Amino acid sequence: MAGDPYKELGVARGASQDEIKKAFRKLAKDLHPDKNPGDKAAEDRFKRVTAAFDLLGDAEKRAKFDRGEIDADGREQFRGFGGPRGGTGGPGQGPFGAGARGGFENIDLDEILGGMFGGGARPGRGGFSGRGSDVRATLEISLEDSISGATRRIQFSDGRVLDVAIPKGAADGQVIRLKGQGAAGRGGENGDALIELRIAPHPVFTRDGADLSMDLPIALADALLGGKTPVRTPEGTVSVTIPKGSSSGKVLRLKGRGAFAGGKRGDLLARLMIMLPGDEDPTLTKWAQGVRDKAPIRPFRD
Repeated sequence: MAGDPYKELGVARGASQDEIKKAFRKLAKDLHPDKNPGDKAAEDRFKRVTAAFDLLGDAEKRAKFDRGEIDADGREQFRGFGGPRGGTGGPGQGPFGAGARGGFENIDLDEILGGMFGGGARPGRGGFSGRGSDVRATLEISLEDSISGATRRIQFSDGRVLDVAIPKGAADGQVIRLKGQGAAGRGGENGDALIELRIAPHPVFTRDGADLSMDLPIALADALLGGKTPVRTPEGTVSVTIPKGSSSGKVLRLKGRGAFAGGKRGDLLARLMIMLPGDEDPTLTKWAQGVRDKAPIRPFRD
């Protein structure tokens, strides 16, 4: 639904459960497809109104929505087993409260609509057949998982545990559909579970589209004389060559070592940061003093 359920039903946020039920009953009778055959706009509005009542008609889900714990689609953010970096943390929190698997198990719509349409199939988010509704969740994964692919496990609050296969090159916001893992159908097939992937911020790499950037500390000797230095990438450590006479701020581009965006892989940009020895080196200090004496830094003149 991804809107304001209170506005969909035309009620105030402080409305009572009876007021919410009455508002839904009136809208459902006016918008029901049996009363508006072939009217796609009325059918779409009926689905939104029904989804809004599914949320606000359940006191527990309504309270969670009012507290900002779930959105209008009943989704809440949580991490999979092992957290975004694949450690050994516990299970994440599920996005669906107790009794929410069927979407309307705590709401008797036949009673609300008064059997006015011949006691046919109950409406649901997935349409007007007996198919179960889809359920949605958000899974946070690591940058490394999005690049190389992985399998992460999530647990819903109804006790179900699902393994989610993260494809190689997964994008932020990509949705993975798990067929038949949604709400149970009423005489029809089950709905699906729709898992939206979110790539967690990384402690080393910064994303810019498909490119990644990082700071690369190097020794003063390597900056002056050139040499090899190890560089961390999302897929492991590689060795790169530091050009002779490099300054801090110089950027080395590692082709094809970045992230994915639009199905294409970007580059890794390593920004050189010259690091001085932790303890004072008399030889280095004497050399620097000699350089400064020969070519003192003069102030800029207008």
